[in-house]
Amino acid sequence: EPPSSILEKLGANTDTYLQRFFERCGTKCAEKPWLFLFIGMCVIVGLGHGIKYLHVTTDPVELWASPSSRSRVEREFFDSHFEPFYRIEQVIVKAVNLPEIYQNSSSGLMKFGPALNDTFLLKVLELQKGILAVGKGTDYAYERICNAPLRNEGDELKVEQCIVQSIWTYWQNDVDTFEETDVDPLGFPTNYLTHFLDCTRNHFNTECMDSFTYPVDPAIAMGGFLKPNEGLSDATRYQDAKAVILTFLVQNFHNKTKLGPAMEWEKHYVEFMKNWTRDEMPDYMDIAFTSERSIEDELDRESQSDVMTILISYIIMFAYIAISLGQMKTCSRMLIDSKITLGLGGVLIVLASVVSSVGLFGFIGLPATLIIIEVIPFLVLAVGVDNIFILVQTHQRTVRKVNETHAEHIGRTLGKVGPSMLLTSVSESCCFFLGGLSDMPAVRAFALYAGMALLIDFLLQITCFVSLLSLDVVRQQENRLDVCCFIRGRKKDQDGLLYNFFKSVYTPVLMSRYVRPAVMIIFFGWLCSSLAVAPHIEIGLDQELSMPEDSFVLKYFKSLKDYLSIGPPVYFVVKPGLNYSSTEVQNRICGGLYCDSDSLSTQIFVASRDAQNSYVAKQASSWMDDYFDWSAGAGCCKVANGTFCQHTKCKNCEIEFNGLHRPKTEDFERYVSFFLKDNPDATCAKAGHAAYGSGVNYRTDGRTNLSRVGANYFMAYHTILKTSEDYYSSMREARAIAANLTKTLNVEV
Repeated sequence: EPPSSILEKLGANTDTYLQRFFERCGTKCAEKPWLFLFIGMCVIVGLGHGIKYLHVTTDPVELWASPSSRSRVEREFFDSHFEPFYRIEQVIVKAVNLPEIYQNSSSGLMKFGPALNDTFLLKVLELQKGILAVGKGTDYAYERICNAPLRNEGDELKVEQCIVQSIWTYWQNDVDTFEETDVDPLGFPTNYLTHFLDCTRNHFNTECMDSFTYPVDPAIAMGGFLKPNEGLSDATRYQDAKAVILTFLVQNFHNKTKLGPAMEWEKHYVEFMKNWTRDEMPDYMDIAFTSERSIEDELDRESQSDVMTILISYIIMFAYIAISLGQMKTCSRMLIDSKITLGLGGVLIVLASVVSSVGLFGFIGLPATLIIIEVIPFLVLAVGVDNIFILVQTHQRTVRKVNETHAEHIGRTLGKVGPSMLLTSVSESCCFFLGGLSDMPAVRAFALYAGMALLIDFLLQITCFVSLLSLDVVRQQENRLDVCCFIRGRKKDQDGLLYNFFKSVYTPVLMSRYVRPAVMIIFFGWLCSSLAVAPHIEIGLDQELSMPEDSFVLKYFKSLKDYLSIGPPVYFVVKPGLNYSSTEVQNRICGGLYCDSDSLSTQIFVASRDAQNSYVAKQASSWMDDYFDWSAGAGCCKVANGTFCQHTKCKNCEIEFNGLHRPKTEDFERYVSFFLKDNPDATCAKAGHAAYGSGVNYRTDGRTNLSRVGANYFMAYHTILKTSEDYYSSMREARAIAANLTKTLNVEV
């Protein structure tokens, strides 16, 4: 034979060394089982104490977005430079079994959807008022936490100042206004239905706004009026609506410590909605609702309910181990041959490894996720049980030598299987630790927790479980009953039923002439079919799958797909670096007369005309165009002693305009801050405080009172986003638009 190579010798020597090491380790643990069990218990308790310091992350952003990812960096920039996006509390109210409404008009017979039934709408108003009254008189009353952009510092807190996106804004939330009727010059009736039509054509009409002049887009307030694959257009029939959508905007903060009152209101709001839908909701109405905190609350509730599932799984696995490891032949020896104590010990060791891993990372300070709590116990149980079977059944099949103690017998058994157990455990742990290189927080935490749990499980199995095996062997040698070890039974020397079944039945059948090729053909066919359908797997996470089946949030997700007619807002943020008082820069931004054909506003408008591909449903609001209109409006800009004054007071500003009818350079910088502080009303609807007060950063020179605009955003709306593919595709298209805008403006967008 040719001489062995260096690698072969190294492999053989390593295997020999590992066998000797595990043999000595197994012998020592089997000789002094109670000592090693005590040491193991101390280690488990010590590591488990770290759970006290464990922080569980439930915020979806913290879970799935890496701090260094583009989306997270962009969100952090937005939140730190502007106000974070509002906390959304939304109610979708569907009309059930209500007929359509018909009314004569000068245009002919008009049809209205069931959501415009007067009785239905009056009940919606009752619900809306009930929600606004949640927490009334407390520190978390709605008027204290709501988004109220027209509220000035020092103003008395009123719920009427809050933004509520509701169809009832068209009638100023007043029943008498809603019930007003008249006759048009042609003799046709005018009522709440005709007024609704007028407001859908121009929701900026002052008669369609409440006292604080918040316009409500009918695409946001109504639902179920679009046909399949239909998008919003000038011809959209909002009057066909089947549902009404109430959206309550709550102020959000970059500093999370300020969210306490909002979180408390949302908690009571959810309780109110659950009670209202159970006790007061009429038969002609169906409701789905959510709050900003609801997803986190439902995930937390689900994780708590999973504790029982985990316990049941461990009990079933314990019973399986106890029966399978036992070499039971007759009923009379069942309690002797069973492995109840050993099986229980093995399952507890698996559970202890999970506890130790979680505690260790609690000391380290790595946040955990609900996925870890729900998945890792099953993962470690499935993997860890394999080693238990390998160790115990190898011991049962290895004949004890003459003059060999039971401890030496167990040590020799561990010497045989220890290297393979080490190899598999280290391989599995390393695979998970490699997952720790992922920059996605949830994946990284899961990988590290799982890898450490498997490693600790292996260490406990070659020490504590071997000690338990030693005690069980002594018990069985003395024919003592399992659990009740003070009772003796009769001797036996036979293989178990399960062993005989696999030896005499299963293996011969599997290896027979016809079964063996049939198994290979079936497996290969299954593999081919799996490969064929693999490309059709959709990328992404269906948010409905993350919710419990009895969750009110799950019902909301389904209603969202059925009745929402417009998607979430999309912000195009222009970072600092432009001189907005320059005509050249203004032309690259604005969307009106004299503006560039490829300006920012124009590019977004063009994208909105191809909504099916761009996922942009509407033209972006432009603070610059509105500033030009405001500055040109008679009596909009007011000044007192050189400082800002609301347009309802003081004297007019003396703004000088250039040839393009825009403020000159110095006046642009002098009065842009006035525009961003001025509250809109019927006289001056373009005032920018409500729409742009938090959307345009500027810095005012205290010496000259001139303001330089910094970071600012332009807000548009996505089309309806129903699937994971819609969400990431819309993000891709928005980034493509932003890349083009960056090239146009020569500043990052």
